[in-house]
Amino acid sequence: MRIKDVSMMLAGSTLIATLAASPAVADSSAPPAPDTAAVRSVQKTAVAQGAPGALTRIDDGFRSYHIVTGEANTATHTKMDTGRRFRVGSVSKTFTTVVLMQLAAEGRVDLDAPANNYLPKSLPDDRITLRHLLSHRSGLYDYTNDMFYYTVPGFESVRNKVFSYQELIDLSTARPLNNAPGAAYSYSNTNFVVLGQLIESITGTPMATHYQQRIFGPLRLRNTSYVHPQTTIAGSYARGYLRQDDTTLPLVDSTEQTVSWGQSAGAVISNAADLNRFFSSLVSGKLLPAEQLEQMMTMVPVNADGSQSYGLGLRARKLSCGTTVYGHTGTVQGYYTYAFTTADGTRSMTSLANTSNNGTVNATLGATLEATFCGATGTKAASPSGSDTNGFTEDIAPQVVRR
Repeated sequence: MRIKDVSMMLAGSTLIATLAASPAVADSSAPPAPDTAAVRSVQKTAVAQGAPGALTRIDDGFRSYHIVTGEANTATHTKMDTGRRFRVGSVSKTFTTVVLMQLAAEGRVDLDAPANNYLPKSLPDDRITLRHLLSHRSGLYDYTNDMFYYTVPGFESVRNKVFSYQELIDLSTARPLNNAPGAAYSYSNTNFVVLGQLIESITGTPMATHYQQRIFGPLRLRNTSYVHPQTTIAGSYARGYLRQDDTTLPLVDSTEQTVSWGQSAGAVISNAADLNRFFSSLVSGKLLPAEQLEQMMTMVPVNADGSQSYGLGLRARKLSCGTTVYGHTGTVQGYYTYAFTTADGTRSMTSLANTSNNGTVNATLGATLEATFCGATGTKAASPSGSDTNGFTEDIAPQVVRR
């Protein structure tokens, strides 16, 4: 059936819906349609709170919804659009997990073996397993707490620096463990830096090659790349803007950077269409055998009400309508990302705001999940007040409170 494009302008935003002709009889079992007006409202609030721009792409079967607000480049006043590439931050952790789970399926690693069996230099506790690393239960201290305690000075000190994996790991192991291995969930970028080193050590192959050969190429993710330690983003992209700790000062353009401080924990570049395809393909079993996928998607609650859970390199959010979605959040200087999909991969959403060090914007942007996956029934829950940020933390410096 021929696809047709429908475009309409909304005040302060652009909404583009691409859809196949609707069937004569609606499927009563289908989830409610995304509430695009609520998504737009969330984006406008995020921009009012300090984000230069925001984008959301929703892929739902043959339908795609493209909602944008604000600017991709504040110097040229270029409008945001959903095709732009951006730094995905900790969404990279799910890509790294897929590589490791493929190696597990090939019998090259045992998730319950000590990580020290595979590393060139031992971690301080032999009890730390690969599963502990993947689930943020190793207890390893997150070195970014110190590196970015002062946000902009910390960033500028590493913007063009190239680290080895071991240098970053050593920053972590100079500090005591947060907890005994396996005892508690404690989000730490160190875990996925260790996994990057581990993968390269046992295979002799760079992470960039693994990503390309195992994920980017097979899924035809043509806008997704891992260019570490290059500092530029190719093609059409959104520039990133980092808020200073003194919020009276102007935003800092943080687009060009090596992201060497993050590497396999946070240096992937992508766009919304590719992230939607990646997560939909993942949960649909196109990247992993059933056993490994089930392990990734076996979730343990990480907050008091059980609405947020973590598996292996994968987050889950239980929404107000009862739907649970799977994906990851991402923070890297200048960019906030939410990329999630339904359990069957039929509806996927990626939202971006091109700022960071602004916990209010980050919390607000998360409301696009309710509007996308719960539709009008989630509109109240998706109210983008941004007020519930007391104690809110991020993927970078997770033990430093960001408001």
